[in-house]
Amino acid sequence: MRKRIGALLAALVLLTGCGAGSGIAVVEEAPEAEAEMVKYVALTFDDGPSPRCTPRLLDGLQELGARATFFVVGCQVVKDPDIVQRMAAEGHQVGNHSYDHAALNQLTSRQALEDLEKNDALLRQLLGDGDYWVRPPYGLLAEAEAAALTVPLVNWSVDTEDWRTKDSGKILDVIYRCTGDGDIVLLHDRYQNTVDAVLAAIGHLQEQGYVFVTVAELLALKGVAAEPGVTYRRA
Repeated sequence: MRKRIGALLAALVLLTGCGAGSGIAVVEEAPEAEAEMVKYVALTFDDGPSPRCTPRLLDGLQELGARATFFVVGCQVVKDPDIVQRMAAEGHQVGNHSYDHAALNQLTSRQALEDLEKNDALLRQLLGDGDYWVRPPYGLLAEAEAAALTVPLVNWSVDTEDWRTKDSGKILDVIYRCTGDGDIVLLHDRYQNTVDAVLAAIGHLQEQGYVFVTVAELLALKGVAAEPGVTYRRA
């Protein structure tokens, strides 16, 4: 009994420091059985593409057999369209992170929607017709504008704060402590330290039964029917 209580307390300690919304940890009766289960996670990258970092990240993802979701910014896409085309060609999901990375919740409704529509049109021109799911900058979009969208919105359940720390060790620590089955992890493909941390984390977590998929794949695998105008933070 003491051992079981100790295990539960240890699990709670490990969760300390994880961002709100990262999900409720379930302590299994049989840890060895849990280790054998397939666990799905979606890594998401904002603010790209970056000519310095994104190609190396794509190389690593391809080598490791992992897929991810890239929420790209239109003003960066026009500079490096070939990188975005490569993302799609290699099986990654490409999403809309606005054209100018403005705080959409501080714009008028018309301005916010026009910004998103401008990037959507750019992605359609570059990649063809499709549903380019939206992640608003800073995860913020007024409810009325969200309801007007014809695609789902995606936020996150694990925030690595890689943009703040720019420290691969700290990024790894958050990923290892906070990531679980069904989580959506927020990262940025504009920092070399992020790329270093992500590629190290993928190999380690794959050994523990994790499979890295796109957000659309994650929701489908978990039986979640994604709806337009609805924000998803995990599956």
